[in-house]
Amino acid sequence: MESAVSSISYKDAGVDIDAGDALVERIKPLAKRTMRPEVLTGIGGFGALVEISKKFKEPVLVSGTDGVGTKLKLAFELNRHDTVGIDLVAMSVNDILVQGAEPLFFLDYFATGKLSLDTAEAVIAGIATGCEQAGCALIGGETAEMPGMYIDGEYDLAGFAVGVVEKSKVIGGQTIEAGDVVLGLASSGAHSNGYSLIRKLIDVSGMGLKTDFHGHPFADAVMEPTRIYVKPILALMEKLPVKGMAHITGGGVTGNLPRCLPEGSAARVDPTSWTRPPLFDWLQQAGNVTPDEMLRTFNCGIGMCVVVAATDAAAAMTHLQTSGETVWQIGEIVARPDGAEQVIYL
Repeated sequence: MESAVSSISYKDAGVDIDAGDALVERIKPLAKRTMRPEVLTGIGGFGALVEISKKFKEPVLVSGTDGVGTKLKLAFELNRHDTVGIDLVAMSVNDILVQGAEPLFFLDYFATGKLSLDTAEAVIAGIATGCEQAGCALIGGETAEMPGMYIDGEYDLAGFAVGVVEKSKVIGGQTIEAGDVVLGLASSGAHSNGYSLIRKLIDVSGMGLKTDFHGHPFADAVMEPTRIYVKPILALMEKLPVKGMAHITGGGVTGNLPRCLPEGSAARVDPTSWTRPPLFDWLQQAGNVTPDEMLRTFNCGIGMCVVVAATDAAAAMTHLQTSGETVWQIGEIVARPDGAEQVIYL
């Protein structure tokens, strides 16, 4: 019996194979800029091959994965897609850095309802830029076109980083003791955390994204990409012992600094010891947000904490400042009083 339905293609169902192939060709030069000598095969195969450098005697692989979160909703509204890829890389490479790992490679997952070559290329160009900043190779990923799964013009992102560290040099916070110093490295803004609250405050305040904010559009402040700390901190680790680190993401200093502290210890932190970017002042005022809520939701100007011995603090600060970081001594390690939190604010 002859079918009355004309031939239907995958493209008729909403998936454009040719567009996907075209995107791969567009991003190959972007990925090539990020290559490392350990990469044997990269984009184009079913899997990428990466060998472990022979400089490691007992290599330990460290992996991390993350996304960009609802910051993407602002990217859609602004049609600004060139920096969220940096955010994506930063969230994973900064995470694995805290254990002393040098990022080796990165893979991304880009999912959308209908593939826009220009948008996808802008996003992946940002991913490549983030990989260059981190010194890791973009070796592959997945672009998924799924009609009906996403609102037109929207997409989602996930990223996966793998790094390596010498087993004897894994940083776990075990040597942290009372008297050690907590250094805080400046964030570039809100990074990629707390954006559900940020968007809520934008809505309730009526703040326009194009409104002048300290000489620039407000959109620039909220879309500033996450700072990547990899190269300065890896260089610091070559100079002196780093006892512990905390990437300040969702949960702020309150929720993340304890993750590197041993039992029985606490960090006494002075929130007035660093300069808080104007964005956080605006957020607090716009929603009458309490100081405690600010510190457990946003990074409030500190994107990474580094714990070193008091005798190494001055040298560590000088080295990081020479590497281009803004850094403050924000606290010290103390014995944890009974019943006290692991972060004690002055």
